[in-house]
Amino acid sequence: MGDRFAQQGEAQLRAVLKAKEKGVSITPVWNKSYREHKTVKTSPLELRAEADAAVKALNWTDPYRVDADHITMDTVDAFIETSDFFTLDVAGYIGKPAPEHIMEDFVERRRNYIGDISIPGISEQFIVTEQTLRNIAGKFLLATIEAGKLYAHIAKIKGEDNFIAEVSMDEVNDPQTPVELFFILSALADYNVKAQTIAPKFSGRFNKGVDYVGDLQQFAKEFEEDILVIKHAIKEFGLPDNLKLSVHSGSDKFSIYQPINQLITKHDAGIHLKTAGTTWLEEIIGLSEAGNEAIELVKDIYSSALGRFDELCGPYAAVIDVAPDRLPSAEDVNSWSGERLANTIRHNQHHPDFNPDFRQLLHVAYKVAGENGDRYYAALKKYKDIVAAHVTENLYERHIVPLFLGRG
Repeated sequence: MGDRFAQQGEAQLRAVLKAKEKGVSITPVWNKSYREHKTVKTSPLELRAEADAAVKALNWTDPYRVDADHITMDTVDAFIETSDFFTLDVAGYIGKPAPEHIMEDFVERRRNYIGDISIPGISEQFIVTEQTLRNIAGKFLLATIEAGKLYAHIAKIKGEDNFIAEVSMDEVNDPQTPVELFFILSALADYNVKAQTIAPKFSGRFNKGVDYVGDLQQFAKEFEEDILVIKHAIKEFGLPDNLKLSVHSGSDKFSIYQPINQLITKHDAGIHLKTAGTTWLEEIIGLSEAGNEAIELVKDIYSSALGRFDELCGPYAAVIDVAPDRLPSAEDVNSWSGERLANTIRHNQHHPDFNPDFRQLLHVAYKVAGENGDRYYAALKKYKDIVAAHVTENLYERHIVPLFLGRG
């Protein structure tokens, strides 16, 4: 559960409590990355305080976690004290070959898999050659080595039983094949990374805050194959029994929630879904509807974002698709009512006012709100009830219900 400004912990947890009342067991994970902390000038300690305060206020007695999102060796130390979930970001090492002797060792350790291999539940037989192993090692082995270093560093300080590790492998151009994922998991086991979630790459676009763009049948095929590979790898390599798939930029991917629900039910599998910045968007929807000075703040944020388009969109170019010619002018937006502004941002694809480009631009414009910190926090405090209702409804009705209750 992403929360850019660490203000909506209780509102988010209320959605999880509603799910619990329906018999759905969810472990809430409050997440925030180094980049997000730096952008809005917050610290990991503040995220921990938000989570702890929400849990105390709502008498939550089940497990919960605080995630150091997308950390590397350069950034991990700032999170170790306050986090108990770590998303190990090794994307920068994918595609870079490990030292030759280490790759040779990997090939030798996996030589018994050369030939035809089958994965229970997948009808296709896979052919593995020595060159297959070399290719996989050349692309992914260095990344798994780095994951091992990160994991060992955290475990040495916190103790291995005191945190959950996720390995992020999604920031590549092409989805991993079942064979690639199988041997990636084998290498993680080699380097003693006891990951409980892994984020592979899936086909299609996972743009921030808007629906999935791609072939749904192909996504479902890849998702199911990944579940089956994980189940097999757990047995083959002694990985944690609760290792599960993670979907990054998973917020608002409404069209894939039904197949995810069907497949995790079919295979009795867990899922880790990152909702990223959805909460920040619900905040500005609530402020738009609140009117008065709050709507003027939202309009000012949009106007500034429009003028800083390249600066704000550049760092997120791989995960947004925003066409400037589909964005209304600041002058137009300044004339809008709160209702129209909210409807333009809210992710209701059937509403005639909804504009996905507008929504995506605001998604990455949280930096502007952070620069208006006193004004923004004052508005959130003043209109807390309006904003919180939107946050809870969005997380429960649009995410939890279709994912875990199979409706929507």
